[in-house]
Amino acid sequence: MSLLYATVAVRRHQLLRTTGYDLGIFEQAVRAYARLEAPVVPLRGDGFNLLGDHFHPLVAALAPLYGLWPSPLCLLVAQSALLALAVVPLARWAVRTLGRRAAHVVAFGYGASWGIASAAAFDFHEVALAVPLLAFALEALGRRRWGRAVAWAAPLLLVKEDLGLTLAAVGVYVAWKGPRKLGIATAAAGLVGSAVEIALLLPAFNPGGGYAHGGNLTDGHGSLLATLAFAPLDALRPDVKAMTLVLVFAPSALLALRSPLSLIAVPTLAWRMLSENAFHWGTAFHYSAVLMPVVFAGLVDALGRYRQAGDPLAARHVRASLVTVLAVTVVMLPSFPLAQLAQRATWRTTPHIEAARTLLQRIPDGATVAASNRLVPQLTSRCHVVLFPTWPVEGHLYEYDGKRTPRPTAEWIIHDSRAPEAWPYRTGHWPYPPERQQAELDAAQRAYGYERVAALDGITLLRRTR
Repeated sequence: MSLLYATVAVRRHQLLRTTGYDLGIFEQAVRAYARLEAPVVPLRGDGFNLLGDHFHPLVAALAPLYGLWPSPLCLLVAQSALLALAVVPLARWAVRTLGRRAAHVVAFGYGASWGIASAAAFDFHEVALAVPLLAFALEALGRRRWGRAVAWAAPLLLVKEDLGLTLAAVGVYVAWKGPRKLGIATAAAGLVGSAVEIALLLPAFNPGGGYAHGGNLTDGHGSLLATLAFAPLDALRPDVKAMTLVLVFAPSALLALRSPLSLIAVPTLAWRMLSENAFHWGTAFHYSAVLMPVVFAGLVDALGRYRQAGDPLAARHVRASLVTVLAVTVVMLPSFPLAQLAQRATWRTTPHIEAARTLLQRIPDGATVAASNRLVPQLTSRCHVVLFPTWPVEGHLYEYDGKRTPRPTAEWIIHDSRAPEAWPYRTGHWPYPPERQQAELDAAQRAYGYERVAALDGITLLRRTR
């Protein structure tokens, strides 16, 4: 599966479907780590330390690999390997509990699951590090290896600030099923860890002095009490939320819901469904990757309980369940990113892509460049890159006030006027409408001393001459 993930990811990059937000951002951070520097990311703002966006210091573990292979493909291939690695503990547990044939179904179901495929096909994200950690922790929980489970889950605190809540859920499970003191201590560590990261560490690194994503969980009903009262309804409205909740457990034919291990998915599902950010509600992007190990661990646990019954009816139920899981996996495959491997467009290099490559080659190594979002990760391994038009402004996300947009300072500007066609975003221009982008491009030539070097198929290359 690692090869399939890598094929999708690398091919997307070759087709200019990867983005500055987020592949370029993470490459700039890892590139800084590889130089033993703080992860300052120009794409997020002048002097912006990425630890002030999300708290993910464990990303630095990829720096030695990037030092050997300084390319965005390094991150994409590493992510593919991490996502695939999680199948090892799940399949190993399934072999012990259900037998070898069942383990093949579990491995295929996980490997082809939409949550993993969606993450593999959308740039690089820190959650790739959490997926195998959680899978190994879940296997240990299923085998009642409590200390080992906590040891595997503890590094989640260093992957992303919300995963402390997942660590707390692991602690609650340990306290319920195993040694109470260890479970309570683990739950407390997870809760305190997330609180410290969100309230202290992230604001300390953030230039604005706050939590960059705090607005996603705003007080939507005027008071904390009202927000809590309406939370169950808010978690299901609009309808896309309910659909996502069903699809999360669909790869297990909903059988994971029979296992108490499924409760470990609650923290991630809760913050996503209660978020104000509509991107968090659906099935696209990388947000469901950490849920897939929980779903398939729950499947193994639930079927293992039937297998332990030992009667013929239970054995038939297990077989029927595995066939259903296999069927659901096959039915869902065409709707999610692994299906891109069977599409002609994935294997065709268009004249537009060739034009982009031609112009990108004219930019020298080490140059400062302002680039369109889809062109950014083509340059981040060898240039100092910011987004064109400039965004965010003064470190603030979603800042569209044209009066505050600073003048371009990069030596080069490369702009693509064609709307990209790439999952998971809708076809269209970002971060500004095309008219605004064209106005910024015209202003660069008219007022800021840039001259056109070349233009091919809607892509314009400018260089500052004064």
